[in-house]
Amino acid sequence: MAKKKISDLIAEWMDGFGRDNGYELSRCEFVKEAGSWYLRVYVDRLQDGAYGHMSAGDCETVSRYLSEKLDEADPIEQNYYLEVSSPGLDRPLISRKDFERFRGERIEISLYKAMDGKKKLEGILTESDDESVTITTDEGTVIQIPKDKAGKINLAVVF
Repeated sequence: MAKKKISDLIAEWMDGFGRDNGYELSRCEFVKEAGSWYLRVYVDRLQDGAYGHMSAGDCETVSRYLSEKLDEADPIEQNYYLEVSSPGLDRPLISRKDFERFRGERIEISLYKAMDGKKKLEGILTESDDESVTITTDEGTVIQIPKDKAGKINLAVVF
């Protein structure tokens, strides 16, 4: 089965299960690494309408559910490992929903080519659309970055 179809299937299964059990699918990927296939599913925990901590027990609950669904449907021909985890503190921002949800948060942007001598930019996410992301740096500079110039856009981990 194609990677896109597997992602669509996981999204479909997680929709109802997530609503009923307090989970939301962040993203999933089906990748080959070092000769083995991995189906990685990243899930957020919802508590009282807000995002909360995803525990190991939550990951196990989602993993058991998806394992059953995958065994029933058997959509993947090759052997693979199923991994379920939270998106992490430094989660990538990918979807429009991610950019809306994390507006006002500190993000890091890794660029393919340097802008003004910098390949990494950090600031507060102030705006985004399908074409670009706008941040405000600590110095107060407003920078608009075309999304096609960004290799990765992640939440910044602040200690």
